[in-house]
Amino acid sequence: MKKMFLLLTMATFLFSACKTSKGFLERENEEKALTDAIKKLDKEPDHPEALEAVPVLYNSIKTRQLAMIEGYQKTNDLNRFDKIIRSYDVLQSAYTQILATPAAFKLITPESYSTQLMETKEQAAEAYYQSGMNYLNLTRRDNAKKAYDAFNRTGRYVSGYKDAEAKMEMAFQNGTVAVVVGPIRDDSYFSNNGWGSYGYNYSNEYFQDQLVRDVTRNNQPVKMYTDWQARRDNVYPDWEVNLRLRDINIPYPQQRTYTRQSSKQIENGTDTSGRPLYQTVYATVHITQRSFNARAIMEVDIRDVINRKSVNFSSFQETYRWQDETGSYTGDSRALSQADWNIINNRNAQTMRREEVLQELYRKLYPRVLNHVRRYVEW
Repeated sequence: MKKMFLLLTMATFLFSACKTSKGFLERENEEKALTDAIKKLDKEPDHPEALEAVPVLYNSIKTRQLAMIEGYQKTNDLNRFDKIIRSYDVLQSAYTQILATPAAFKLITPESYSTQLMETKEQAAEAYYQSGMNYLNLTRRDNAKKAYDAFNRTGRYVSGYKDAEAKMEMAFQNGTVAVVVGPIRDDSYFSNNGWGSYGYNYSNEYFQDQLVRDVTRNNQPVKMYTDWQARRDNVYPDWEVNLRLRDINIPYPQQRTYTRQSSKQIENGTDTSGRPLYQTVYATVHITQRSFNARAIMEVDIRDVINRKSVNFSSFQETYRWQDETGSYTGDSRALSQADWNIINNRNAQTMRREEVLQELYRKLYPRVLNHVRRYVEW
């Protein structure tokens, strides 16, 4: 049995070794195969499969990448430069690896493409610079963003190219909009049913001020103001964000009563041999539960003040569930759990005030409204 296991192990090892050594020319990823073959020659300069694979793989990669470059150069798409650069990077990486490994360098003389790579980056920088200039001379905010992106790409290809950074700042300023966020307009219908409502003294600033702060933090081409800040600073907005609270529903709490049984085994003395004796004690918990589901809809209207048109109009709905329980018990108190005692000792149960419910709804609505506003005022 041991002999059979040893033979199977040796066969598996030999098969794996054979598969690995022959795999250089069989792999789909020629770049990875070339890298692995060169690494093998760095450790074993006389490795036969690697010696065979390196020239074949290098010539195949070179032929394929140069053909791809020729195809890319025939198009007018600006994205062609990234594709051309990627191909030259592949060729230059192969050149560097072979040059650094004597056993591989003996097999083939690789060609450096550093000059072509540098020239292509220069060409890309100029092409994107000219594209940025074209968009910079056009009106509309979307063109300012395209100009900004083009000048930004220019600097990625060649750092400090011409005055691309200054032009990028100019595009940023051209695309900057002044946005005024108005106070929440409450057009909801709310009927005071006499349960803990303190009227309409809730704060609109939770949305208004917070939106201005959070959007401003992102270093985007937008200047946010509340309505009073705009009046104070004599700002004439490009856009405005109008918030409207609609269809808020805070119903009178529903009440239901129910009971549950609690039991627990407690120690009750010992027997003649000193072992503890247990008995089961019981209690009934009488619970009164009060609850309601509040709902609110907030409409967000983003408007272009200058062109007098809507940028976007959307509405968001959220719900908030409130629940409170009080209780009493009959039976043996030793049977009660901590959860039972929490309900029984809840002597301060009261319905939330309207403004407290609104704050909870606001907390759920706010992230959705914030992300929505950012989507339209930011780039």
